[in-house]
Order: sequence, then C-alpha cells, then structure tokens
Amino acid sequence: MRRDYFDLTVEGVGDGADSRSPPLVRIDFHGPEELLRERLSGGESDGADDGDLLAADQIDVAFRLREPLGEADDPEGVVGVTNRYTGDFVLELNETATDVLPFIHAARDATDDGDARYRVEIDVDGDRLVAYDKDTFLVYDHEGNLLRSESLIPSGVEL
Repeated sequence: MRRDYFDLTVEGVGDGADSRSPPLVRIDFHGPEELLRERLSGGESDGADDGDLLAADQIDVAFRLREPLGEADDPEGVVGVTNRYTGDFVLELNETATDVLPFIHAARDATDDGDARYRVEIDVDGDRLVAYDKDTFLVYDHEGNLLRSESLIPSGVEL
C-alpha cells in the first residue's frame, strides 16, 4: 500500500491541549477501501476471526527513524501499524520526529498513574473504519534499536 494514500493529524498536543485527555492520532486513508480492510482483517493465524477487523490488542504502533535523532533538524521516519501476530504491516506513512515525539510526550503528560494512553482512529475518506485505545508506542532509531526513553511502554512490561 502506498504511503501517500495516508494523511495523519493529531489532536491533544501542544499549547491549549487538555492535559488530562489522551492525545488522538487520526489516520485518513485515500485509496481502495478493500485493500485497507483486508490488511486490518484477521485470519486464522493472527487471533482474529476471519473477516473481522483486528482489535487494539492485535496491533502494534511504532515509529522508525531513518536518520539519527541528534543529527538532523527534523529527522524523518516512518510510522507503522503492524499485525501483532503475523508481523505484517497494516500500514506505513512518512512522518517526522517533530510530529511524532511531542505526541508521545503528550500521552505521558495526560496521565496521573504513569501508564500513558492514546487513541488511534483510522478513517477511509473521512468515514471511521476503526478506533483503538493504545498504551504502547515504540520508537526505534535508524539502526533498528529501541529508544526506550522516547517510547511509551506500560509499567510492568518487559521488552
């Protein structure tokens, strides 16, 4: 699936954001709906009933940098949503660290108990297809190493 099929917007980040509301990332898809629906649908090997859309605990969200974090003014990277059971990419889109990292910080700031949360909504041409409440968002450097300090990892989770 082409990365330019997707538009990403965020809410609940920056000045004026409600500091106690989890931030929201909205991904709007502008391509063939059946293609996205197929990727978001489960099969026998991934823990979802055939044809049903994957649940929040069946997907993972991550950001992979394409260049070192400290070397560029606005390092580029890729946001990926993957099927947790198969490892297959559901979708990928290009974003910059200055778009993604403040979102993660806002999720941390929106909690009193230390377990950050955020919401992902995936739309097709403005119509809601699926929404997920998540608490994990992993960030990897350009070499594929986990950046724990930049990631959202719930307490008690070992990676």
